Amino acid sequence: MISTCTTRRTLLLGTLTAGLAGAAKATAILQVQSTSRVRTGYAPVDGLKMYYEIHGNGEPLLLLHGGLGSTAMFADMIPSLAKTRQVVTVDLQAHGRTSDIDRPITYEAMADDIAALMKYLQILKADVLGYSTGGGVALQTTMRHPTIVRKLVVVSATYKRSGWYPEILAAMAQMGPAMAEQMKASQLYKTYVGVAPRPDDWNVLITKMSVMLTTDYDWSKEVDAIKIPTMLVFGDADAVCPPHMVEFFALLGGGQKDAGWDGSGMSKARLAILPGVTHYNMLESPLLPQVVVAFLDSPPK
Repeated sequence: MISTCTTRRTLLLGTLTAGLAGAAKATAILQVQSTSRVRTGYAPVDGLKMYYEIHGNGEPLLLLHGGLGSTAMFADMIPSLAKTRQVVTVDLQAHGRTSDIDRPITYEAMADDIAALMKYLQILKADVLGYSTGGGVALQTTMRHPTIVRKLVVVSATYKRSGWYPEILAAMAQMGPAMAEQMKASQLYKTYVGVAPRPDDWNVLITKMSVMLTTDYDWSKEVDAIKIPTMLVFGDADAVCPPHMVEFFALLGGGQKDAGWDGSGMSKARLAILPGVTHYNMLESPLLPQVVVAFLDSPPK
């Protein structure tokens, strides 16, 4: 039985996932989807056999999940997004159906994987949305491969590590082999072993993620150089500190001045703070696809 303290630490690890209930719900939804509407496969990229799914048709939109999650995290969003788009979801290194390989898990390496996946799928340019850990990967993809991203959506993620609340940073520091064993009682683990090619790699995944999440980063200069239209989405009860949200928006050129009656002073950056939404239920909020679709459909400035 997991102690109250351990349970709290596990829930705080929602900086990596959409929450235990959300993951279970998403998995159930995907299991009943019509397979005729979904194309799946494994792409040989950077030594990985990366699992991907393609939903719908239209302009491509890549969705990058949170840490310890998988494509199933986006089950609530996919139906509305795929009405007018070709939605591509992937399982990142060592997550979901994508096996691990002999290399560290880093934002930079996973970003290069996404660029290689797009090349494999013959996608020259796509919109990219990333949640939590996937938001960091989306940022790195944009910074390292700027020509392949049309519009960027970063959901509940930070541009520097200090943007998370102190208790979240403390929870990240608790990750490691001991926590991996304790988390085997969680729905996260049950979802993982249900699809992972090598279920015994769970401890390896947690250990590698703990190294990444405790490694300091500050991408201020790189974010300041982003020129493409970018939307930031947070909950008003998120794991990210509100001052960091505003600083992030400002780095992208947002909030610098009044836009004027005609909106001519508006930047390419957008900031959405969803009411009554936490880091853990963000991907279940009906508001999220609404603001994302509005942003992606808006004409380029």
